[in-house]
Amino acid sequence: MILPNGGVGVGPDHAERLIHSYRRLTGNELLPGPESSGSLTERLFLSPIVVLSHGTEDDPVLNYGNQAALNLWEMDWETFTRTPSRYTAEEMERTQRVQLLKKVQEQGYADDYTGIRISRSGRRFYIKKATVWNITDEDGRYAGQAACFSEFEYC
Repeated sequence: MILPNGGVGVGPDHAERLIHSYRRLTGNELLPGPESSGSLTERLFLSPIVVLSHGTEDDPVLNYGNQAALNLWEMDWETFTRTPSRYTAEEMERTQRVQLLKKVQEQGYADDYTGIRISRSGRRFYIKKATVWNITDEDGRYAGQAACFSEFEYC
């Protein structure tokens, strides 16, 4: 299997930012289990937990999605990482999404999010118990937001 390489937000630095920001804010591990089973980047990409993130643009663009996220949204890496994150939700769900992201921006994270999302082909799915958190770099500067969840059902 070929893992994504190159591009914005890819590689060990971004994987570490996601994992360390999650741990610092929630007190939990994003990747539970033994650390000796592959590189951090590989473990995150192959995790069964859906993990995705976007950058800091005015209209944030997705900059990471692990294989579970790519499968769920029915996109390849190149398409996913060129997609404005607002397009992961249907238009009628975007107001709720904006409110959530503002809450996360102010509080650091939210661990109780539920909402409807839509794949590239138009397939709707209901996310349950998602955690959304702010990503910070090594110097504590804001670097975007990420989300993870393992529970969803198709609508």
